[in-house]
Amino acid sequence: MHRFSRLKAVLIWVLVVVAVVVAAPNLLSDGQRSKLPAWLAHSHVALGPDVQGGSHLLFQIERADIVKERLERTVADIRGKLRESNIRYTGLTGNDQDVTVKITDAGQVEAAINALSALTASRKSGWFGGSIQNVTLERGTDGQLTLRISKDSIDEGIAAAQAQSLEVVERRIAGLGINDYSVRADGRDRIDVKALGSIDVERLKNILNEPAQLSVRMIDESMSGQQALAGRWPATSEVLYSLDDPPIPYLVDRTDFVTGKNLVDVQAVVDAQTNTVAISYKLDSEGAEHLAQKTRQNIGRHLAVLFDDQVMAAPMINAPILDGTGTVPVSFSEDGAHDLALMLRAGALPATLTTVEERTVSTALGAESKRAGLVAGFVAALLVIGLMFAFYRKLGIITGISLALSLVLILAVLSAIGATLTLPGIAGIVLIIGMAVDANVLVYERIREEAKAGHSFADAIDNGFSRAFLTILDANVTIIIAAVILYYLGSDTVRGFAVTLAAGILTTVFTTFTLTRWIVVTWLHRKHPRHLPRDVQTGIFDRANIRFMGIRRYTFTVSAALSILAMVGFATVGANLGVDFAGGSHVEVKAKQGSADPNDIRARLGDLNIGDIEARRLADASTALVRIQAQGGGENAEQSAMTLLRDELANDYEIRSVEVVGPAVSGELTRAATLGLLGSLAVILLYIWLRFEWQFAIGAIIATLHDIILTLGLFVLTGMEFNLTSVAAILTIVGYSLNDTVVVYDRMRENLKRYRKMPLPILIDASINQTLSRTVLTAATTLLALLALCLFGGEVIRPFAFVMLFGVAVGTFSSIYIAAPVLIAFKLRPDAVDSDQNKKVAEPGTNSGNPAV
Repeated sequence: MHRFSRLKAVLIWVLVVVAVVVAAPNLLSDGQRSKLPAWLAHSHVALGPDVQGGSHLLFQIERADIVKERLERTVADIRGKLRESNIRYTGLTGNDQDVTVKITDAGQVEAAINALSALTASRKSGWFGGSIQNVTLERGTDGQLTLRISKDSIDEGIAAAQAQSLEVVERRIAGLGINDYSVRADGRDRIDVKALGSIDVERLKNILNEPAQLSVRMIDESMSGQQALAGRWPATSEVLYSLDDPPIPYLVDRTDFVTGKNLVDVQAVVDAQTNTVAISYKLDSEGAEHLAQKTRQNIGRHLAVLFDDQVMAAPMINAPILDGTGTVPVSFSEDGAHDLALMLRAGALPATLTTVEERTVSTALGAESKRAGLVAGFVAALLVIGLMFAFYRKLGIITGISLALSLVLILAVLSAIGATLTLPGIAGIVLIIGMAVDANVLVYERIREEAKAGHSFADAIDNGFSRAFLTILDANVTIIIAAVILYYLGSDTVRGFAVTLAAGILTTVFTTFTLTRWIVVTWLHRKHPRHLPRDVQTGIFDRANIRFMGIRRYTFTVSAALSILAMVGFATVGANLGVDFAGGSHVEVKAKQGSADPNDIRARLGDLNIGDIEARRLADASTALVRIQAQGGGENAEQSAMTLLRDELANDYEIRSVEVVGPAVSGELTRAATLGLLGSLAVILLYIWLRFEWQFAIGAIIATLHDIILTLGLFVLTGMEFNLTSVAAILTIVGYSLNDTVVVYDRMRENLKRYRKMPLPILIDASINQTLSRTVLTAATTLLALLALCLFGGEVIRPFAFVMLFGVAVGTFSSIYIAAPVLIAFKLRPDAVDSDQNKKVAEPGTNSGNPAV
């Protein structure tokens, strides 16, 4: 196809213009975007917390609170049903999900069971008519009845609590004045919160953790709280403690007559003269009526104002409160009173929200990371385009134009889908700059081969694009599969990388076969070149006649020995697991004055009794990384340790970034990473199995395992932290290595059909030599991009870039010296054909890239 139809050309450039328009709002400020049409104003890439600063918090609804609520409700329902039926009972108690009661009169047991039948009845639930039984009943001896709250009922309560909590959390965050935030459900019992910009994360967590359930009851003054603890108190009352330090016990009636639902308005009131703090309130008509009735009947007694089942205040009733308004003095600071009022205005949470994961980045560090990523991308683009120009000259310039348009398309795609750009996402774009030229190199080298074979230059261009298509498709499918698996690992930062990687691969392949082809064809018809430009320098690889398979036994032996050492090291020494997999806290701090002192940090934090402390100085002498081991005391223990660290170091250090991962999340991330690695390998290798012979799949498996094992050995050797970003690096290495392997395999498959009698080792050497220019150039451009990322990408992303540098080198090696020799070991050809390996073979049509034997 020597020509592009005018319609196709117009469509291509219309798409480019649309992409430019969609991507353009990313260059505008928020104020400028607000003036654009609504459909375009929202077309921009959102920046993640690690790029612009902010917090990403994951909260879990406390199952114990839901169980307690259901238990108390069930006990109250049983008491009410039995009293309505005049059935005498004793020993009504609840524990966990079981409630026991003893019917005093054995003759009333059947009547009691009938009275409680409403509690044990099944009901339909869901779209498909499934049934749920909230409570099951078991009959024991001597009139004993046991009622068990079902798991389905608890799960239903958790789902309802999650839905209610989403609204409350949004109101509380909005009440803090945070404008850029998102709140969404995560799984069945979690809430995912992102708050961007400069925020007080400790204050935010404290406000979102508290249920803030307010209620008003009467103090039971039949005895004091201390007397109640020393003896027995009435069943209609319970002992609760005050918020004081030390707490004071109160005997409080169990019945609420005003709750937080009755509040119309709540404000914090500070008296500057007396330096006292109070909460002013206004009730709705129902609450005002109940309060008026109770205060009218109980003048001289004390109210109990409860906050999350603790006595916040116990004012005496001096006169009836008839209008439903008033103030309650509280022993809070001014800020604490304002936060309390905010929580009460936003409404109560149905259960405690426990912070199970926190990832916070200061705005200063976010700005530094973004700037470092942009510099790395700019340097990578210059290096890659410079290398392509050095080898291809005019065609290299076309590659540069194609790369620039690919980046615009990537930005347009990310803007259109509303993607969030994280720091690993920026690293993914830089990596794509290095990998994007792969398709162009494959096409150019095919054109060169076709021209050398005697075809006209126009036919060579046509055949080059056509014959490179399947190779490019096969090679890039492996990376797309790796990106899809990465997306489902569960971490937003890794998802950001996966999205940019997938978008980059898709757009660069599209650009190669549309824009690049149009530019090449247009150049062909305007300049009418009759042969390949003489300034193309990749012909230097044509003279390569390297006998790769001649040393396969040595390379195999060395690789096997290194792999065994890596596995032994991983099994004995183990990797230095980061907080993603081991739990605990990872903090970057910056000294407010002078240099960071790791020894001082370790000494100060060591006195807090929070376990082993690791601290090391970074390249910037004023900054240090601090690692706190997993606390082993549940989810709250991790946050408590982090609070102690903040309090201890706040005067001397700025907290630049925080990662806190609780045991539940770290366990899930470990399982997800393991399944992700295994799943991606299985899917990728199944694809290769379907596209090639089974020996090729076995070769790809062994080469891939070789790359993974040596990369794990690098972590053992260097002691670098192994975290989710490391898993992303490994999966990308797998995709890249298989990309390289598939290109070599594809050429072998062609040569197997063309040279049916050529000995397999000679054929493999010929295939590798024929694709050597592509292998060298793609590896070189990818390594240059990663080198730029490593040198200029900043401290946070440097470990990822270093691992990728190692992985790309190892992956290139394994494509030649592992994947290819396996085909010989597994007898891709029968022995009868390969037995003549030492005879010289010269077949018609052999190119200079094929070694003559």
